[in-house]
Amino acid sequence: MNMIEALNSAHDVMMERDPDIVVMGEDVGYFGGVFRVTAGLQKKYGKTRAFDTPIAEGGIAGTAIGMAAYGLKPVVEMQFADYIYPAFDQIVSEAGRMRYRTAGEWTLPMVFRSPYGGGIFGGQTHSQSPEALFAHVCGIKTVIPSNPYDAKGLLIAAIEDPDPVIFFEPKRIYNGPFDGFHDRPVTPWAKHPAAEVPEGYYTVPLGKAAIAREGNDVTILAYGTMVHVALATVEEGGIDAEVIDLRSIVPVDIETIEASVKKTGRCVVIHEATRTAGFGAELAALVQERCFYHLEAPVQRVTGYDTPYPHSLEWTYFPGPTRLGIALKKALED
Repeated sequence: MNMIEALNSAHDVMMERDPDIVVMGEDVGYFGGVFRVTAGLQKKYGKTRAFDTPIAEGGIAGTAIGMAAYGLKPVVEMQFADYIYPAFDQIVSEAGRMRYRTAGEWTLPMVFRSPYGGGIFGGQTHSQSPEALFAHVCGIKTVIPSNPYDAKGLLIAAIEDPDPVIFFEPKRIYNGPFDGFHDRPVTPWAKHPAAEVPEGYYTVPLGKAAIAREGNDVTILAYGTMVHVALATVEEGGIDAEVIDLRSIVPVDIETIEASVKKTGRCVVIHEATRTAGFGAELAALVQERCFYHLEAPVQRVTGYDTPYPHSLEWTYFPGPTRLGIALKKALED
């Protein structure tokens, strides 16, 4: 399966298992979603369980929160991550706080899914990476898969979680992994080991990172599309780097990060979002707090630029092997 098919399978598996799960959002019903992640669900489960909403993200989120409080388990698609901002108040002020404001009496089992990041030349309104905004909010988990196997297992785990989960899907790798050097997939997911996705039920636990590549000289912390950029860069450059795929940033697997950095003594963080106050800053702080006496060089960050996302210069905006290579060289030589 590619990532789209894996995510569709996760929906199907869980909707069949639990009649309280409903899928809602703009064009998710008859049309099957703008990227077809929900294709076929309305036909199989009916219009009361997979249905379209008005173009009103605040209303979508508020309605879904009420449904979750009532006892349903809504899986909401925000058509693009950029469109989630009108719903921000509902997600932060209501969804994120419900467990706390009711002293644990109420929980909100719900997922906000959204295509995320660049990859379609969508520019400023279809390509943003707002994960750090949600990582700042207590009561919300934030998940970003890098491959089809993880995408299905993580989505099932997110649907089963009793608290709200933001689930960002890197659209650049929906159909295949990138090597970071070309504006196209290198191979279809069908030829990638992580595309071996079981048909039925399984979970990948939230908050547990994966070691995408073992190494001894430097640790690279990445998630989503940047995992593939990191792997390609170190393979091309012959660098003995350990690449950690975080999978989720809240909760973050600090134990795996700490063990790796203490082993290598060096750390580089890469993400597609803008640099200032990006989640890489939090990772750098955590590494400094936990591993200071093991570090042999300052933690390096490789990120998007502090600019609005460009349409025509998308590939220049992406953190790629050139910028990552410079950071790795600096970390290894300091």
